[in-house]
Amino acid sequence: MCHRSELLSLVLYQPAMVDTVAGATDYRGQPASRAATGGWKPSVFVMAMEIAERFAYKGVAANLITYLTGPLGQPMARAAASIDAWKGVSQMLPLPLACVADAWLGRYRAIVLASLIFVVSMGSLSLSAALPALRGGHVAIFYVALYLVALGEGAHKPCAQAFAADQYDEKDPKESVARSSFFNWWYFGMCAGTAVTTMVSSYVQDNVGWGLGFGIPCIVIVASLALFLLGTRSYRFYTTTEASPFSRVGNALLALIHSWAPKHRTRKLGDGDEDNAVAVEEVKSVLRLLPIWASCIIYAIIFSQTSTFFTKQAATLDRRIGARFKVPPAALQTFISVSIVVFIPVYDRLFVPLARRYTGRPTGITMLQRVGAGLALSLVAVALSALVEMKRLRVATEAGLVNTPKAQLPMTLWWMVPQYILIGVADVFAMIGLQEFFYDQVPDAVRSLGLALFLSIFGVGHLLSSLLISVIDKTTARSGTSWFSNNLNRAHLDYFYWLLTGLCAVELVAFVLFSRVYAYKRKSGNDGGSGDLV
Repeated sequence: MCHRSELLSLVLYQPAMVDTVAGATDYRGQPASRAATGGWKPSVFVMAMEIAERFAYKGVAANLITYLTGPLGQPMARAAASIDAWKGVSQMLPLPLACVADAWLGRYRAIVLASLIFVVSMGSLSLSAALPALRGGHVAIFYVALYLVALGEGAHKPCAQAFAADQYDEKDPKESVARSSFFNWWYFGMCAGTAVTTMVSSYVQDNVGWGLGFGIPCIVIVASLALFLLGTRSYRFYTTTEASPFSRVGNALLALIHSWAPKHRTRKLGDGDEDNAVAVEEVKSVLRLLPIWASCIIYAIIFSQTSTFFTKQAATLDRRIGARFKVPPAALQTFISVSIVVFIPVYDRLFVPLARRYTGRPTGITMLQRVGAGLALSLVAVALSALVEMKRLRVATEAGLVNTPKAQLPMTLWWMVPQYILIGVADVFAMIGLQEFFYDQVPDAVRSLGLALFLSIFGVGHLLSSLLISVIDKTTARSGTSWFSNNLNRAHLDYFYWLLTGLCAVELVAFVLFSRVYAYKRKSGNDGGSGDLV
């Protein structure tokens, strides 16, 4: 009888065991059912939260150069450097905050907390813009709120994407393929949200008022948070008994240094040392990413110019469409998002299947090949930007408008559109490729940290851009006219873009060399292999 009851238990409970996802739980802490949790449905809830976050962040960042040089009266070089410094902080904060999320808060709670921070910060920005009479208090509230936005961005960014990607089981063949496609559609949704917010927010800010322009994203965040909470029952949650990323990496680094000592190299490992050996290998796997990380910094510097100098250039052009409508300068950034939204389906449905025929890879090309293509396109984009700026300066001279910086030049905005589109297509390759690469190649226990490492590329890029602009501005101003003069018709942004073109060419060569020797992380059923860029 005992054996019969045991057999009956196996028959009754085996289907449930087969239908669960290893290592994942549902919102009640029970083993996650594959049928009831995960997949596309819950990831769409998280994607909606990401779109709202883009609405909030881009609602500030896209037109911030206009606000700083307009209502706050800052010089262009100082405003651009301030924006890059703020963006740098917002992209560097994910590193420590991802560790906090992985070790203590959990990704779900971190997303909720970040959303609440966004609500407070966007409300404060709207308040500061609505009280311009209180000059001192207005500026103080503005900068406090601005860096609260950076804090919300830092908490949200690595956790949202990692949490959405967690809804796919990489050990399941079908879900693994779906996850690769998910990264494309995640960026599609993010850029669709960016396109809408850039157009709507910049128009409202320029034509209605800054208070309402900052207030609309606040309302969007509140609505999306409610939608995110509605999806709680369908989420998969991964718990870990591992040490926090800070202590784990710190102990591993100590063990790594300890192992370099000659007297320890031949000593046999004990039980405690075996754990350290595993941690050391994980740290080594992260350190192997650093050459790829470093060889993408210039790409990030190029990307940071789209919301500062590109916008100021666009403000000098003829932006009329029809008899009455005038395109806001910041709204030209919409072309980046639109090109991404258009090209992602082309990449996912046409390029990948075509490349798969020749390479035999499920994803068509490797992650590093994808990133390398994006870096090459960014090189073309910044070179084209230099040529267009040379054309703009020539038009200003021929029209006799060199000394009238606020005059509209007889040059249509469509001249600048190709460089925005090229940057958008470059992002489809490089940005998405880097996201997937840093998520996939870090140890499983610190996936949020991997995405934070990806974001830190842009954090360092923005900070270096801020430093580069400040140094060049002071250096060139001594010899006469700054490259970043407030009078754009006397400035030399073309020189700056040619400098970035040269740096990007050097970066691309370095990336190719590092990619050729990189070996991907081994997985079950995968033999790894080199980066195989060319």
